[in-house]
Amino acid sequence: MQERWDNNNFSRRKRREKPKRRTLHGFIKLLLVLCCCLAVIMLAIGLFANDFPFTINKQPDTPLSIADAQSKADETAWCLILVNKWNHIPDDYEVELTELANGQSVDKRIYAALQEMFDAARSDGVYPIIASGYRTAEEQQSLMDEKIADYKAEGYPAGEAVTKAEAWVAIPGTSEHQIGIGVDINADGIHSTGNKVYEWLNQNACKFGFICRYPPDKTEITGVINEPWHYRYVGIEAATEIQNQGVCLEEYLN
Repeated sequence: MQERWDNNNFSRRKRREKPKRRTLHGFIKLLLVLCCCLAVIMLAIGLFANDFPFTINKQPDTPLSIADAQSKADETAWCLILVNKWNHIPDDYEVELTELANGQSVDKRIYAALQEMFDAARSDGVYPIIASGYRTAEEQQSLMDEKIADYKAEGYPAGEAVTKAEAWVAIPGTSEHQIGIGVDINADGIHSTGNKVYEWLNQNACKFGFICRYPPDKTEITGVINEPWHYRYVGIEAATEIQNQGVCLEEYLN
């Protein structure tokens, strides 16, 4: 009798629970339907977003702002700065130097490329050295004064001596040596001759981002007489284009 009562009691509990399970199942089904609908809507938005006049959180396809474009350009502008007798070094220009083994210094940003180029030259049996790297304005002025004095000693009038000196020595404030990315490269005088070094540089310097800054046929444009020893860092891309086009930096930037 007790067992029968328990079974009946169990059956009653079971019957009372059935409506709750049906309610739970219905809720789950409703939730699944809602999720499916939401997924379909999101998919439709993703597929046809371009057909709507606007979309939520979609950034418009507009050009960079002037500030952003300038910031992006500044990342490489430092190595394409134009410095010559018509374009002075900006007053706020700053350079961080790395000193070389021989006491000369260069802008630290060109040091790795310069070292790589010299290593490649030595592997080809050519031994270059940096004869002159970074110069202060005072050092540049001293070189100018010495050159003017030399021409005066040769008998040239003061005005003509200055003109001739400026063809060889940049006026202080217009020298690439003062920005640390222009260097004078000569032979070591023991293992290589100057001509051998210049020939190698002429053929290979662009691979490392350097150009011969003052070619013999560009004097009227650069304002400087041919200097096969003066090399300037502009980056590999620009150096390669300048080399292939046979132009000087002024022409390339123009």
